Amino acid sequence: MTDQATGPRRILITGSSSGIGAALARRLAGPDVSILIHARRNREGAERVAADLRTAGARVETAFGDLGDAGVPARLVEAAIGAFGGLDAVVANAGWADRRDLLSATDDILAAAQAGISGSFVALARSALPHLESGSGGRIVAVSAFGAHVFRPGVMTFPVTAAAKAALETHVRSLAFELAGRGITVNAVAPGFIEKEAGTSSALTAENRRAITSAIPMARLGSADEVAAVMAFLLSKDAAYVTGQVIHVTGGLVI
Repeated sequence: MTDQATGPRRILITGSSSGIGAALARRLAGPDVSILIHARRNREGAERVAADLRTAGARVETAFGDLGDAGVPARLVEAAIGAFGGLDAVVANAGWADRRDLLSATDDILAAAQAGISGSFVALARSALPHLESGSGGRIVAVSAFGAHVFRPGVMTFPVTAAAKAALETHVRSLAFELAGRGITVNAVAPGFIEKEAGTSSALTAENRRAITSAIPMARLGSADEVAAVMAFLLSKDAAYVTGQVIHVTGGLVI
């Protein structure tokens, strides 16, 4: 990711101890790249990813905390600035999927989803903005989900977190509009059904996995690295004229 036009890259990736966040970190890692790996509490996973990145030549720090807690997003930005001396990109990847029916969710559950997904994105962007502005070509990338778009028989729904992801996408577009004149791009990816790493939990049973696969035009689940590839493009100098977009990485699963 580093070249003569961009110089060293300093990147904060939330939720990067496994899955898409870890795949992105591994894809970006290299000499002159500094990455802050974040997890809510998965220290083992974070250290495993960090070791891989260091092997690739990257400078790495780890940080932990629940993004739904006030102050954590700002502390992550402060940790990146303290470790790397600046910040070029923020990736808001952390999140989760909640399958419960909407009306069975309590107010606290709904509020937690909004705080941890859409609210934390705004808090991260607010804290990071002065540092992104001080460089050239700042980047903000968020991870949404197909669940904010696909509601049809045969496809699982995630009403609580889908609503938070929909709000996240609106924040992405709003912020892209506000920051367009400052050379900072803001985009999102909306992954479809993605294979989980071995040892991590999955919402899919063998039975509904077969049903879901049959509903996907490409007839398979995607990989974390396929999503990470699109995100890496959005973080690159080649994406300097791409902003305010939500790019679906779903194998053809559409509304």
